[in-house]
Amino acid sequence: MSAAPAIVALAATVSLSILGLAFLLTVYRVVVGPTLPDRVLALDMLVAIAIGFIAVMAVETGFTLYIDIAISLGLVGFLATVAFARFILTHEGEGSAQPVQVPDVASLRKSGAKGKSRKASRQKKGKK
Repeated sequence: MSAAPAIVALAATVSLSILGLAFLLTVYRVVVGPTLPDRVLALDMLVAIAIGFIAVMAVETGFTLYIDIAISLGLVGFLATVAFARFILTHEGEGSAQPVQVPDVASLRKSGAKGKSRKASRQKKGKK
C-alpha cells in the first residue's frame, strides 16, 4: 500500500554505500597520513562514520537502542580526540632540536624589561 518502507530501504542502502566508501578513504588516511595530527583527525572521522553506520541501522531496523549506543560512542570518541590532541601538544617539541622555553616574570624583571603595572596605568588615567 505504502511506498515508505521501500524508500527507507533504498535510502539505507545508499547511505551505507556512501558510509562504506567514506570508511575506506578514512582508513587510507589513517594508514598513510603524513603527520600525527592527520591520523588523529582521521580516527575522529572514523568514529563519526561509525556513528553514521549505527544511526542508519537504527532507522532501518527500528531498534531505538542503537541511538543510545551512537550517543555513547560519540562521547567516547570526543574524549579520545581530546586525549590525542593533548598528547600531540605535550610531545610536539620532542622532535625539534631546541624546545621553546617561555621566560618567567622574575627573569624578565632582572633583565630590565620594562612594563607598566595595572596600578600605574590606573593612576595615570585618574590624573588626566
